[in-house]
Amino acid sequence: MVFASGMAHTATHDRARGSNLTGVRAYNERLILSLVRRRENLSKADITRATGLSAQTVSVIVRALEADGLLLRMSPQRGRVGQPSVPLQIDPTGAYSIGLKIGRRSANLVFMDFVGTVCRDIHWTYPYPTPTELFAKLGSGLTEITKGLSDAEIQRIAGIGVAAPYELWNWTEALGAPQEVLDAWRNFDIQTEISALSPFPVIVSNDATAACGAELTFGIGREHPDFVYFFVGSFIGGGIVLGRSLYPGRFGNAGAVGSMPIPRYGLQGAGVGNAGGSQQLIALASLVRLEERLASKGHDPLSIFQSPSEWQPIGPLLDEWIDEAAYGLAHAIVASVSVIDFGAAIIDGAFPPDVRRRLVARTRERIAEIDLQGLSPFQVLEGSIGANARAIGGASLPLFAKYLLDRDVLFKEEV
Repeated sequence: MVFASGMAHTATHDRARGSNLTGVRAYNERLILSLVRRRENLSKADITRATGLSAQTVSVIVRALEADGLLLRMSPQRGRVGQPSVPLQIDPTGAYSIGLKIGRRSANLVFMDFVGTVCRDIHWTYPYPTPTELFAKLGSGLTEITKGLSDAEIQRIAGIGVAAPYELWNWTEALGAPQEVLDAWRNFDIQTEISALSPFPVIVSNDATAACGAELTFGIGREHPDFVYFFVGSFIGGGIVLGRSLYPGRFGNAGAVGSMPIPRYGLQGAGVGNAGGSQQLIALASLVRLEERLASKGHDPLSIFQSPSEWQPIGPLLDEWIDEAAYGLAHAIVASVSVIDFGAAIIDGAFPPDVRRRLVARTRERIAEIDLQGLSPFQVLEGSIGANARAIGGASLPLFAKYLLDRDVLFKEEV
């Protein structure tokens, strides 16, 4: 899986192969861990067939990975001819990682195991992010999230992965933040500053790209080789997956779905969607639009960020926002499918599951209103990770950097 890379996309029919040369032992270890992570419950014979490595080489590497606590030997599967098959799985406690999501309204710090389970989670909100306040909280947060861990567990932390929007200093008007405050981010080196707080390696990625990576690695994205991804946060972002690999584009901007032009949305009445001209998707399908509605009626606009997985009843204001966002998403999805021929579009966001469900359902209805002549059928699906997708995607980065192959275009043939 590629999170931030300029490498050319590998053909989807290529098959990753191992090498029996001793000089590439580390690559073979990553290859086997990546295969077991993706397929689960594989025996050494299955691994041998999938990788092309010799049975002896596989046995040696598997024993080493078991000794390192990275693989678990499960109960033998009987009932077949010959010796019983012994399936292998990733050991969840074999490695850990810390993920930090820096958002425009909130931040998340998660402690995650090797299979993507969030073991600890710290969440805090703010009117807008400032480096000084955020990193003061981060210092205490890192202490809290690692409190009580054994020395062995601390040693198994692969690093800290950071998911943050590019150009945090932009969109000051929509955020209601003083320009001089957000300008502090222009020359702020997030990686260097976090490294000063922690002994662990630090990797930084775009927040929406990280969320897409989390869906691809741990969610329903594993079932779809090609999809366009939308994550609705303060501002909407996304990602592109081709051949089970995140596609970064020439300058790393592939999946910048917020910039997509959409026919201007009109609120004159039900079913009216084009008031002339165009606007960007970010102006329609972002949570700042819901904030504006809440503020206009005297509600606390930041309440939706304080508990992203459980909102208080919002009523008609939420209905209006869902309809507007679904209109924008429908046009963005159809435009994306017309270019790449995606088999699926996946929508997730920093909101409760019932809001996601309603947004996806309304988006499907909106798509049905658009002329789809000439396009192949495609699915519009709910994401499966949820509000923590950006932090989980960030936490994935050190695990891939240390233990796994960073491309998910692997093992195309059935084992």
